[in-house]
Amino acid sequence: MLQHTDEIARLIQSHEEGFALPRGFYTSAEIYDRDIETYWNRSWLWVGHVSQIPEPGDYFLFDYGPESIIVVRDRDGEVRAHLNVCRHRGSRVCVEPEGNARLFVCPYHAWTFELSGKLRSGRAMGKDFDPGQYGLFPAHVIVFQGLILVCTADTPPPIQDGLRKLAPLCEPFGLENLKIAHKQVYPVPANWKLALENYLECYHCAPSHQEYAKSHTLKAPQDMEKLVEPLQRRSEGIGLPTVTLDQTGPNAPDLAADVYYRRYPLYEGYQTGSRDGTPLAPLLGSLSGFDGGATDVQLGPLNNFLIYSDHAVGYRFVPRGLQETDIEVLWLVRADAEEPKDYSTPDLTWLWHVTSLDDERIIRHNQEGVNSYHFRPGPLADMEWGINGFYETYLKMIRV
Repeated sequence: MLQHTDEIARLIQSHEEGFALPRGFYTSAEIYDRDIETYWNRSWLWVGHVSQIPEPGDYFLFDYGPESIIVVRDRDGEVRAHLNVCRHRGSRVCVEPEGNARLFVCPYHAWTFELSGKLRSGRAMGKDFDPGQYGLFPAHVIVFQGLILVCTADTPPPIQDGLRKLAPLCEPFGLENLKIAHKQVYPVPANWKLALENYLECYHCAPSHQEYAKSHTLKAPQDMEKLVEPLQRRSEGIGLPTVTLDQTGPNAPDLAADVYYRRYPLYEGYQTGSRDGTPLAPLLGSLSGFDGGATDVQLGPLNNFLIYSDHAVGYRFVPRGLQETDIEVLWLVRADAEEPKDYSTPDLTWLWHVTSLDDERIIRHNQEGVNSYHFRPGPLADMEWGINGFYETYLKMIRV
């Protein structure tokens, strides 16, 4: 466990409530290491969808910072997760990003592990060696309506109660019956917190995202307010709940146990997140039509989704280094949808592709400015309320 150093304590103490974080939170290698150990390693992470591992032995890797997680379908059908670290001398066990395996064999000294993580054999280790003591380190797994969440902490955040409240709200979308239609990675030379903060506020949407701003009312709260009541009537008509569930930041029942659900209106003429507002794919789940809305969903503090009536978009901001982050965007459609008959990848991905290119640019410029020794944090706007909630949880977690 990292010690609580003077630098970390000083930075935490120097943050003024209602203001951006000081420079060191985005430039200090010590803070970055603390972020991984106390925030990422103790949060629920959305690593993928069950459609990626339909058969026993199917696996994929999820990597962040120095960590690597093996997510596998075991022979009994259960989804399991293991730290991708050999219990002998620490080599990566799996080096291919995905595949199907009967066993996991370390490429260094051929220690062999069951899909369950149990060590089957440690080659030539002597008669007193007990393989039962050297299985792969397990990670906790929750499968929420097909979305796979993993946490590497000994005691993960108690998110289950929030997920039970969220379940009936998400049920009409049929998330378990989706598939990943496309994944795009946008590398950005910036600290992961700047990338996440950018997602958590729409204060920048009007000046920075011209295409997005034509269809989404989040950029103008006064417009959204006028359209909420008509949207609620339409949503109820197609079988969607209209309640808002906010258990994030200070409203969360426990640290990093965040869940969130809100349906909000698109502008008139837009049925979904497309270039011209027309449908992009078959309707999700049990929905009977389009209501002209989009749903924000959050699972834990790091996993964000935007769900339209015909597709979903998942966003991850994955740290690769102190000032290296991958913005990972995943588009999901019904599992039985076929391309090109039911959807077109270029059309499906257009809006959030151009928006993510914008984000790469503005986040990069943000990091370049924050790197200046002359940077001083400024006050957050009312439309940046989501960042305040993130700061509250984040600062408590890295303080431990």
